[in-house]
Amino acid sequence: MSNPQLTELALRLALDDPANEPLRWRFAHACVKRVGHLLEDPAVEACLSVLGHFVEGSADRAALEAAAAEAARLANRHPGSKSIDGCGHAAVSASYAVSKALQGRALEAASYAAYAAVYAQGGSAAVADRDSFQPEFDWQVAQLRSLAQHEAAGTPSA
Repeated sequence: MSNPQLTELALRLALDDPANEPLRWRFAHACVKRVGHLLEDPAVEACLSVLGHFVEGSADRAALEAAAAEAARLANRHPGSKSIDGCGHAAVSASYAVSKALQGRALEAASYAAYAAVYAQGGSAAVADRDSFQPEFDWQVAQLRSLAQHEAAGTPSA
């Protein structure tokens, strides 16, 4: 489910512009960190860690690209939920969020992360209700706005 307010803000900020690459990486990382606790595979967690190191400047693009390839492979082979209520599906979406973030596809990462968060809290009934996404959507807009303000001011972001 897409976040129209986030899409609008991303367009206003020109998030996809090459000049905004650091902002795009920071935002994608923030979104996936928020659902990192839902990851079940330590290998996906390791990929998320590479993204964090890249954002901090302690990993290079080659490491990022290797992690992106591994995260995509892992997300595509995730077994899904083994529980009767299907809550494990949140881990699938969280894994895809990491994969998209590592590809620099921040809005897709945000979408998967929101889905994972909502599914983890309320299962399939929650993801069928658009209103269930509003707290995550609001957080994403506030997070991108805050990160953009920090970038513009040249100050470290949270």
